[in-house]
Amino acid sequence: MDLAALPLFPLGLVLYPEEHLPLHIFEPRYLDLVEDCLSQDIPFGIVLFPHGKMSEVGCTATIAEVESAQEAGEKDIIVTGMQRFRILEISRERSYLTAEVEALLDDARPVRTQTRERVIAQHIRLLEIAGRLPRPTLYQGREYLSFFIAHNTGLTIDQKQSVLEMNGEAERLEFLVSHLERFIPMVEDVENMRKRVRSNGRFKDFPPKKDDSVSN
Repeated sequence: MDLAALPLFPLGLVLYPEEHLPLHIFEPRYLDLVEDCLSQDIPFGIVLFPHGKMSEVGCTATIAEVESAQEAGEKDIIVTGMQRFRILEISRERSYLTAEVEALLDDARPVRTQTRERVIAQHIRLLEIAGRLPRPTLYQGREYLSFFIAHNTGLTIDQKQSVLEMNGEAERLEFLVSHLERFIPMVEDVENMRKRVRSNGRFKDFPPKKDDSVSN
C-alpha cells in the first residue's frame, strides 16, 4: 500500500478490521475513488467524519465484491476492513481526498484468558436478550475478537471510534467488559418492561379505571 496516497472515504460510521460492510456509492468523486481502487487493486481508507471534523484514525478497506452497477453509474459494493491507520497529511489533488498515513499496530500486552472468556460470555448474554441464538464457534480463531464484538454491543459512534483508536487487544477487551457490565443490566430492564406490558396489557399496580356509568 502506498502510504503517501491512500484514497479517503469519510463516512458517518466506523469500520473495524475484519468487518464486512455494504456501501452504496453514488457521488461522482467516490465513484472515481472506487474505479481507481478497482483498476489499481488498492484499498481506500474509511474515516469517521462526525460534527464536521474528520477523525485522525481510520481503517483501510478492500473491495471484496461489486454487487451491482447501475446505468447511472451508481455501485453497490461490499468492503472488508483491513488495517488501522493514522492520517499524517491530507492531499486535495484529486476529485477525492488522499492522505499520507501510518499503519497502527497493536502493542504486545497479552490478553488475559479470564478477560477473553468474560467478554464472550457477556456478548452471548446480550444476544440472548435480543432473542438471537449465538454460536460459541463464532468467537473462535479471531485475531481481533474485540472488533468482532464491538460493532454490535450498543456503543455510541464516539465509543466505537475510541475502540478503534485503542493501542491493543487487551485494552479493547477490558473496555468492552466494563461497558457490557453497565449496558446489559439496562437492556435487561427494558426487556423486562416489555414483557410486563405484553403479558398484562397494563401494569398491575395501576389504579383501575373508574366506571363512567356510576354517577357522582
